[in-house]
Amino acid sequence: KEEKNMKKMKKILALMMSLCMLAGGMSLTALAEGGALSAEVYVTIANKGTLEVVQEKVTVTDRDNDGKLTIDEALYAAHEAKYEGGAAAGYESGITEYGISLIKLWGDVSGSFGYYVNDASAWSLADEISNGDYINAFVYADETAWSDMYCYFDKKEVIVEAEADITLTLSGTGYDAEYNPIVMPVVEAMIIVDGKETGVTTDAEGKATIQIAEVGNHVISAKSETQILVSPICKV
Repeated sequence: KEEKNMKKMKKILALMMSLCMLAGGMSLTALAEGGALSAEVYVTIANKGTLEVVQEKVTVTDRDNDGKLTIDEALYAAHEAKYEGGAAAGYESGITEYGISLIKLWGDVSGSFGYYVNDASAWSLADEISNGDYINAFVYADETAWSDMYCYFDKKEVIVEAEADITLTLSGTGYDAEYNPIVMPVVEAMIIVDGKETGVTTDAEGKATIQIAEVGNHVISAKSETQILVSPICKV
């Protein structure tokens, strides 16, 4: 009986080893056939208030083969795809005393740049990104005090019928008296559709409701008469 049990155990172990070898072989095949690490992300680039790239889906690859994807590689990919002359003409990053830094964004070399991932301020261009992330980069309109407020809608995209209500909440980032990061409603901001003012403004909670009559693809943004906003985006 003990010998039978031993034979049974050996068969189970052999089967497990075969499955492990098979799984290992499948992983190696997937790695070989899949090629370099990549992800699809959505990039928005604003240049002193002008939207240049609007939530465009771009494919990011591991250019330096370090096994991770970064903001730097996402912005490079966006310029390569959308900037005339590609990344070589419009984008540059380099090592400075602060680590890897933006040197040129959409052809601008002022050094007044900001970038966020999923509406959260990033620490460095070396921050890792994942498939489906939203990367927003911008050139400050205020190059002295950098007072531009990064803001965003609570929805990145909506699908509605023509003339249906679209309700959005606009939030902005800032700092309290002790320089702790905070999020606040953006009040009395003018809602813009496809670059045109709608006459609708956000309320005390940052909310606004509009309707779009024309069937098709549209871009909702906002601006303010009292502060400089980094253009928020909602695709409709």
